[in-house]
Amino acid sequence: MTEHALATATEPATPISITAHELPYYPFQGTLFAFLVNSVRKYAANDAFVYNVGEEEHRVSYSKLFEDVLLLAKAFRRRGVGKGDKVMVLSDNRYAWIVTDLALMSFGAINVPRGSDTPTQEMQFIIDHAECRFLVIETGDLLEKHRDFVKSCRQLDGIFVMAGPAMHTFFSNIYSYNDLLEDRHYSAKDVDRFLGEGENLEPEDLLTIIYTSGTTGIPKGVQLSHANLMHNIHEIPDIIKLTEQDSWLSILPSWHIFERTAEYAALARGTTIVYSSVKNFAQDLERYRPTLVATVPRVWESLYSRVQLAVKKKGIFALRLFNAMVWVSTAYRRNKRKVLDRLPVYAAESIGCKYSKKIVALTKMAVLFPLFLFADKKLAMVRQRFGGRLRLAISGGGTLATHLEEWIDAVGIRIVNAYGMTECSPAIAGRGVTCRTYGTVGPPVPGTTLRVVSEDGVELPPGEEGGIEVRGAQVTRGYYKNDEENRKSFSADGFFRTGDLGKMTVKGELVITGRAKEIIVLSSGENIDPTRIENALTMFPFIQDAILVGQDKKALGALLIPNIEELKEYVARKMSGFKKEKDELLTDVTVLDQIRSDMNRILRPKLGFKPYEKLQGIIFLDKEFKLGEELTNTLKKKRHVIERKYHEIINDLLR
Repeated sequence: MTEHALATATEPATPISITAHELPYYPFQGTLFAFLVNSVRKYAANDAFVYNVGEEEHRVSYSKLFEDVLLLAKAFRRRGVGKGDKVMVLSDNRYAWIVTDLALMSFGAINVPRGSDTPTQEMQFIIDHAECRFLVIETGDLLEKHRDFVKSCRQLDGIFVMAGPAMHTFFSNIYSYNDLLEDRHYSAKDVDRFLGEGENLEPEDLLTIIYTSGTTGIPKGVQLSHANLMHNIHEIPDIIKLTEQDSWLSILPSWHIFERTAEYAALARGTTIVYSSVKNFAQDLERYRPTLVATVPRVWESLYSRVQLAVKKKGIFALRLFNAMVWVSTAYRRNKRKVLDRLPVYAAESIGCKYSKKIVALTKMAVLFPLFLFADKKLAMVRQRFGGRLRLAISGGGTLATHLEEWIDAVGIRIVNAYGMTECSPAIAGRGVTCRTYGTVGPPVPGTTLRVVSEDGVELPPGEEGGIEVRGAQVTRGYYKNDEENRKSFSADGFFRTGDLGKMTVKGELVITGRAKEIIVLSSGENIDPTRIENALTMFPFIQDAILVGQDKKALGALLIPNIEELKEYVARKMSGFKKEKDELLTDVTVLDQIRSDMNRILRPKLGFKPYEKLQGIIFLDKEFKLGEELTNTLKKKRHVIERKYHEIINDLLR
C-alpha cells in the first residue's frame, strides 16, 4: 500500500458509516473546516477526486475524502501533532497532499508546504525559521536525499512519509502513512472529537505559512489565515460560475497557492477534481473531457506547440491553411470586440469617433463572416483535442503572452486571465464570465480595493501606469518573523504593495504592464529570486554587472555587462589560440556557449540552486547601465526599465 493507505476502496474501513453519523451544517463558513463539512454533507456521493496509480484509476467520493481526512487527523494527533504546531510538507501534486493538508487544518496545525525539488539548505532554513516540529515528506527516496540533514535536525519530533512501505522501527521517529493508517477503524466518539476540534477553530487562526523567494535571496514566509483563504473560496466560484456538474483537470502542484485555492473552491461547489500531470495532460484532456482547466502559461505554450507540430506534419499546405484559419478567426473576433466595447478604454471618446470605429469594425466583420464560419468549423477539431466540453481555461501564475491568448481565443476556447500572488491567497483580479474586456485581467475580486499609484504614493487616474496596491480580506497579515519586509510591503493606510506595474481602465478593469519588484515568474509558474543568481554570475571576474531575465518565458537568460580585459584573459585561458577583436568576442557563439556552460556549472542544486534556475541563453550588452536611466539614484537596477529597453533582445534570446 502507498496512496492506497488513504484511498483504498476494496473494504469498508470502519464499523460505522459517515452518513449514519449525521454531520452538522454550519451557517457561517468562517473556516476551512466548516466549508469542508458542509461540502461533504451536501455532496457526499459526488466524486471529489480522480487520480491514477500506474494504469489503475481511483475515484474518491466526498464522504470518502472526509473519512480519509478524519483517519489521518486521528493518526497525526496520536503521534503528538497538535494545534499551532508547524508541519513542513515536502511533496508535489498527489491525492495524499490534499488529505494531509485538510487533516492538519482540521485540528489547527499549520501547513508549511514546499515542492519536492527544494534544496536541502532551503529546507533547513524553512524548518528552522518556521520552527517546524514535524516533517511530512512525499517518498522514501526524497527522505534519503535529505537524510543527513534530517538525522541531524533535533527539533523534528516526527517524520511522516506519504508513499512507501511500513518503515517504523523501535526508537525511530519515522513513520510511513502505512504505519499511521494500519488500523483504519474509528468510532462515533472519534467523529465527535474530530468535529469538536474543528469547531474550535477561528477565522483568524493561522492556516499556513508559504515561503516565497525574497529580494535578498532569503525566502519569506507568507502567513495566511482561514479568513484569508475563505474570502477567495467564497468569491471565486461565482466569478467562474462553478457548479457540481463541472469537472476540473489539475496539473499544478497542490502546494502552489493558485492550485491550492482552486481545489478548495472546487470542493466548495461539489466539483470533481481530476489529477493529471504535464506528461499526461494532453491525453487526459481527451480522456476526462473537463469543463475547466486552471494552469500556468507554460502549459498553454506546450499545447500550442503540440498542435502546431501536429499540423506541420501534415504538410506545408495544411500548416498554411491552419494558420490562415487562425488569422481569420482572430481578426473576426478582434473586430467583434470593437463593436461590443470589449477592449480596454482608458479615456472617454467622442460619440462620433466611437461609432465611426464601430462601423469600420462591423464592415470588416461582414466581409470576414463567411470565412469565419468555415474557419470555426475546422477549428472545432482543435477544441476536440481539449475534450470538447471545455467552457473555461483559467490562466494564472504569470502573464499569458498576447499571441497565446489570441490563439486560444481564436480556436474558440474562453480564456479567464487571472491575477494574484501568494500574499493575496492568491486572487486579486480575474476576467470571469461576467467580464468580457479582452486584454485585461478583469476587475478586482469582490470585497477587494485596488489602486494604481505613483512613486510618491498618489493614486493615478485610468490609463496612467504605476504600482499596483491592494487591500482586502484575502491579504496576508504579513511575513513571518520579518518586520523589515512587512514595513516595506504595506502602505501607511494598510494597502499591500504588490511590486507589479499596471493601469486601470475607465470601467475599473486592471491591465498588467510589468513588474517593478525583483521576482521573476517563469511561464511554468516557478518563482525565482534573480539577485542570488546575479550575485553568483558577478563572481566571474569578467562580469561587471548582470541582470537575469525570463519573466513569462520558458527559461532564464542573462544580460551581461563585460569587463573586456578580464574577458580576454578568460578566453585566452579557456580557449587557447582563440584571438578576436572586442566586437567579435562579445558575439562569438563558441565563446558564449563556453561561458554559459561554466555559469550553469555553478548554478547547481548542490550549491542551493534549483533545476530550473539554469541559463538558457546569455548575451553581452555593449553599453553599461546609466544612472537615472537603468539605475536609480542609489544605483539599484530598474529591472522593468531594462526589460522594456531590451525586450526584442530578450525575446530573441529566449524564443
